[in-house]
Amino acid sequence: MLELRDVTLAFGEKTVLQRCSLALGAGEHLALMGPSGCGKTTLLRCALGLQTPGSGTVTCDFQRTAAVFQEPRLLPWRNALDNVLAVTGKAPAAREIALQWFEKLEIAEAAALYPEELSGGMQQRVSIARAMAMQPDFLVLDEPFKGLDEALRERVLALLNGSLKQTAVLLATHSEEEAAALGCRILRCRDGKFA
Repeated sequence: MLELRDVTLAFGEKTVLQRCSLALGAGEHLALMGPSGCGKTTLLRCALGLQTPGSGTVTCDFQRTAAVFQEPRLLPWRNALDNVLAVTGKAPAAREIALQWFEKLEIAEAAALYPEELSGGMQQRVSIARAMAMQPDFLVLDEPFKGLDEALRERVLALLNGSLKQTAVLLATHSEEEAAALGCRILRCRDGKFA
């Protein structure tokens, strides 16, 4: 379970999060919605332990956490498959799972290519494959579908929805359709709080 209690965070004079609280249990899907700059990404970073709140507490007892960020964040010196294996390990089973995700995400032909040889949408799907190949029990998604055309985005959303039934999902998005496609309960940002 993930639990944030009264999390407050300011950058200088600007308070980004103000006494934010939420709980996310196994298999639950939750979307954070609000205008750009309202604190969605900051809250995700707190949930991942990448940002320390000024006050409040964050507890997470999930065992396998994965994240897909707005940018693919691929290692340029590794090919697409090795970018996935860098986090999953190189055991034959891990390699097989990674290749299955490449197939499902329609990028099987890209496994040996380097990031600079991939389109932005292909890079983003490699980053999704990397997260899914970890077989997470908690998945954080920060506007991960921005680089995909509409038809492809719909296919990827349907694929993820079918694959994440037992996985807790925390999604930041501007899209009601994405939240609905992943079966998310929605929290909206108002004055630095999500409710």
